[in-house]
Amino acid sequence: MTGPSLDAAGARTASIDRGSRAAPRCGHLYHGDGMELSLLPTVRTPQDLRAIPFEQLPRLAAEIRHAICEQVRVSGGHLAPNLGVVELTIALHYVFDFGHDRLLFDVGHQCYPHKLLTGRLPLLDRLRQRGGMAGFPDPRESAFDLFMVGHAGTAISTAVGMARGDDLAGDGFHSETRPGGRRVVSLIGDASIVNGVAMEGLNNAGTLRRQFLVVLNDNGMSIAQPQGAVAAYFDRLRVSETYRRAKRAAKEAFAHLPGGSLLEDISHRLGEIAKDAVAEDAWFEKFGLLTVGPVDGHDLRSLVEMLIAVRDVDRPIVLHVHTVKGKGFEFAESDACRFHSPGPLRMDGCRVEVASGGRSFTQAFGEAMLDLMATDPRIVTATAAMPDGTGLTQVLAAHPDRAWDVGICESHAMDMMAGLARTGWKPFFAVYSTFLQRAFDQAFQEVALQGLSVRLCLDRAGLVGGDGAVHHGFCDIALLRPLPGSILMAAMDEPSLIAALTFMRDCDTALSAVRYPRDTVSDRFAGIPCPPFVPGVARRLRTHDHPDLAILAYGTPVIDADDAIGLLGGEYAVDLYDARFAKPVDVALLRSLLQRGIPIVTIEDHGREGGFGAAVAEAALDAGLDARHIHRLAMPSDRWIHQASRREQLEEAGLDAASIARTVREVLAGPSRPEPPTGALRRPGLHTGP
Repeated sequence: MTGPSLDAAGARTASIDRGSRAAPRCGHLYHGDGMELSLLPTVRTPQDLRAIPFEQLPRLAAEIRHAICEQVRVSGGHLAPNLGVVELTIALHYVFDFGHDRLLFDVGHQCYPHKLLTGRLPLLDRLRQRGGMAGFPDPRESAFDLFMVGHAGTAISTAVGMARGDDLAGDGFHSETRPGGRRVVSLIGDASIVNGVAMEGLNNAGTLRRQFLVVLNDNGMSIAQPQGAVAAYFDRLRVSETYRRAKRAAKEAFAHLPGGSLLEDISHRLGEIAKDAVAEDAWFEKFGLLTVGPVDGHDLRSLVEMLIAVRDVDRPIVLHVHTVKGKGFEFAESDACRFHSPGPLRMDGCRVEVASGGRSFTQAFGEAMLDLMATDPRIVTATAAMPDGTGLTQVLAAHPDRAWDVGICESHAMDMMAGLARTGWKPFFAVYSTFLQRAFDQAFQEVALQGLSVRLCLDRAGLVGGDGAVHHGFCDIALLRPLPGSILMAAMDEPSLIAALTFMRDCDTALSAVRYPRDTVSDRFAGIPCPPFVPGVARRLRTHDHPDLAILAYGTPVIDADDAIGLLGGEYAVDLYDARFAKPVDVALLRSLLQRGIPIVTIEDHGREGGFGAAVAEAALDAGLDARHIHRLAMPSDRWIHQASRREQLEEAGLDAASIARTVREVLAGPSRPEPPTGALRRPGLHTGP
């Protein structure tokens, strides 16, 4: 048997041996047992892949799965999404030449097989670590990655843009006029397809008059169970009589569908493979895209033959591929939610445990929401496809009538929360800080402008570790602070998170938000009573009668600042405040400090522009105070911070304890250090308390 071959001009011709329809599938189930990688190390480019005899591709698929499982077992990472697309990725690279053609990923958390087929096996052992393989597509690593992508719904729109750009440059594929041109393929999941941006992309893709392939990876899963009417449509399709009778009815069905003549042509070109595909009168066709499928996403022969058939069609097509999320690892197949992006795994025979790093802010938030909803029947909550990631899984189970997962639809979720607020409920929207950006317009127009009290719970705020730049939450303060009436808070530990949520529960006048990181909660100040949140009032943690300097830290940087004070020893008397609010800022505290000539260092796990430090400086200027002695520590604005551990990222950003201590020394040793008022003493009497 031979696979698709390349002629001198780069066009592919198919010579598939159809003597055996039962192509071997990847039957390997990963159990942590050893497996020799004999094929995968030989694949440095997709050209090497196409040199592998077709009958050995299932073995390659097994090796890819094994390599991914072995690495995620050690480092954590996106497991189930990548295991589900192994055969599909092999087939795509086998049929297309993505050194020339275009491959656009949606979300990007299913890109590990693609990276392993494009020469990045040597980077796998440092997956999601500094200097290793990024967990998402990254053009810095390879020309085969066209966009750095980590947000859903974008692949179709960027693919439309590249298709139009190639056409304008005379590089786009056309079967008759430019057979050597660039083809365009976007790979999107069934959960992402309902995203508003994806819908806009589909609407425009249907206007193209050229080759354009959308591969819909339908695994019946998002990060959690997919939600909404479209998900229900796919469910009905999978179990429909049409699907079960596909082998018998495909040719008859073609004649009755829109675009039937084209489908008949595809059927003729496919031969027997047509019996494995149904082109249904799907809603995609309302957008002007012909639909083919569903086809089995783990049958390499069928995938390759189908891709060859649709590869050169001069009109937009959706190829509907049915896959199993977590394929090849029985634990991930049976619990794809848990193994979507687990931490390191501990395997003991028939048991697998996800390593825990301690109690997380996410867990603390989920339990706090359970308590709040149990005591206040007017509280409602929602998440956008992240019930596990935001800690709401138990909340959805306990309160199915007051808690919703709306799917990957952040803009809709924000507007739905506005509607609930307008009808008298108390909505809490749990969302990653990085995904809040997708709902900013709704926060502006439907919430803040209306004076509605929607409550935003911003998980993954600040630096996020292995997910890297695509997921850092560094814009939320800058986005929300300009909104009139908004109240912005940060939690430094679990008691302060609970106190912030309690304040938000009773805040009925404006949009409010609390931010907290992807990190474990600290018990550093657990022995000190946590006072209630009062707008514009910071919390005193360590103060002196005559301080040399005051640190105002926003959120968990309080803990790093306290560590820095420990590193300074008795060298200086440094006050420490948990700022709590970026809006409104504690102006009374600023006045007290600056009028006494005490320099201030602000610290935040957020971008420098528009963040907490900027709010402090602006508040000081507005109050007629000398803002020259305010020094800001924040995430850098002149470069991106890429994948590494969160601790390494804090060090790179200058936000770790050693960097904070160094800044304190530089400020107090610098020529701009303000003189203390006459008679003031620099030696402290230490005070701690709320």
